[in-house]
Amino acid sequence: MAGHSKWANMKHRKARQDAKKVKIFTKLIRELTVSAKQGPDPDGNPRLRTAIAKALLNNLSRDVIERAVKRGAGENGGENFEELVYEGYGPNGVAIIVETLTDNHKRTVQDVRSAFTKYGGNLGTNGSVSYLFSRQGLLSFAAGVNEDQLMEQALEAGADDVVAHDDGSFEVVTTPELFVDVKEALERVGLHAEHADISLVPATKAEIDADTVVKFFKLIDMLEDFDDVQNVYHNADIADDVLALVE
Repeated sequence: MAGHSKWANMKHRKARQDAKKVKIFTKLIRELTVSAKQGPDPDGNPRLRTAIAKALLNNLSRDVIERAVKRGAGENGGENFEELVYEGYGPNGVAIIVETLTDNHKRTVQDVRSAFTKYGGNLGTNGSVSYLFSRQGLLSFAAGVNEDQLMEQALEAGADDVVAHDDGSFEVVTTPELFVDVKEALERVGLHAEHADISLVPATKAEIDADTVVKFFKLIDMLEDFDDVQNVYHNADIADDVLALVE
């Protein structure tokens, strides 16, 4: 049976995101603006602190970050965005959650529904798949990182767990509240994550086969291309040889 590489899947996702860098910047700026509405001081606003950390990790300039925060705090005006979450099933029964920030919910639900319909999925009701996921902070490290140092520093900083994968990569798991604290503590000792984010993590997985994988990625890509969509989470499990079909 073909192996399932956490690192291979993460690299594939990063490559797809890099190809859409402009859209990624737009989504980061929107999240910064909305987060700053809860207060412009990141020390007292955990959501903003996390948004800034994510923006910096994706090479968004500090000037752009500062302008987005000021706009969200009301200094430079700004739009009013509504946070909406959609849930449904994709090909092979994969559970999918779509987080959006929108100023036109009718447009957004129409776009999301059309993507599910086009690629063999079904948009569900609130709660239809969210029970399968929990929100966690995740920091991914490629093979070759010093395991003892990573584990010692991560746990000392408050991480919940350090998971070793078969391909030699590691993942540090945190609560959302301690995500930035753990990330900064690791960076201070020279341990820089290849990918770091607060994510919805599935408790169970649905395996994608070769006949379905292309349709699945087309659905995910279509959803992520919508300006209103901030994040797309799923519980797909993709073997390395199946993933190679779409690389």
